[in-house]
Amino acid sequence: MDFKQIMSFIKIEHTLFSLPFILVGFIVANNQFNDLLDDKSIFNLDLIWILVAGVGARGLAMTLNRIIDREIDAANPRTASRHLASGTMSMNTAWILAGIFLVMLLFGAGMLNEVALGMSWLPVLAFVVYPYTKRFTWLCHSWLGLCLGLAPAGAWLAIAGDFHGWEALTGTDGLGSGLLWQPTILFLSLGVAIWITAFDINYARMDITSDQDNGVNSFPARFGEDFTTKISYVLILVWMLCFIISKPIQDSFYVYLVALLAILNCYIILKKDSLQDFQTSLFRVSIFTGWAILLSMII
Repeated sequence: MDFKQIMSFIKIEHTLFSLPFILVGFIVANNQFNDLLDDKSIFNLDLIWILVAGVGARGLAMTLNRIIDREIDAANPRTASRHLASGTMSMNTAWILAGIFLVMLLFGAGMLNEVALGMSWLPVLAFVVYPYTKRFTWLCHSWLGLCLGLAPAGAWLAIAGDFHGWEALTGTDGLGSGLLWQPTILFLSLGVAIWITAFDINYARMDITSDQDNGVNSFPARFGEDFTTKISYVLILVWMLCFIISKPIQDSFYVYLVALLAILNCYIILKKDSLQDFQTSLFRVSIFTGWAILLSMII
């Protein structure tokens, strides 16, 4: 199996969803603990290890999803050509890739601190559970949102753990003088979770018929397209408010940007393109949303 095929298998382009918010979480922590940092540059060794762990986590999540969902994929005409469903990749190869990505996650976390390494089981557990949720509940989209919502929180925890150890996990500084878990990182993580939930329930529109025929749970398959559209607007409003409340930078431009991004997301849903064009537009706008928020914090 060549490198290009591996990148196709894990859908490397979907890393563009989680990567900006991994970086956002790092920047928030970098700003919060700036007085304690030896290297005050935004580009430092911790960032490299966070990215290694993040890429490993993303690859592991997709590989586990492909392994666990291979029979569901085979029954869906849209996904029947995927590597495991079509037999173009062996299960042994897939498990080897899963092992490699797990090692990347653990190695990156271990190079950060014991807190990051000790908590690396949490995303792994979330990744294993996610494919099974669609077998039982239409809330599976929210679980996927939770998985992505761990990205900024995990990056923040990796830096906080350097200075506060395991107390970073409880959100206290150990001195009784304040909370480490400030609204910024809490609402950013919640906003990401809801943002991904909104994206995924719309992405699932492509599979309504297949999901209904094969007993796969999804929001559109359960409630139909009209209600999916309505709930999408509600979710977009909620993630917009979460991102605004988080206010990682004290600049009114950020508030206007988030509001504009929310309007753009609503417009894509309202435009009612053909399903394929809708998914393409939604994918691009969703990726743009994450990177625009990141760039607003850097520029």
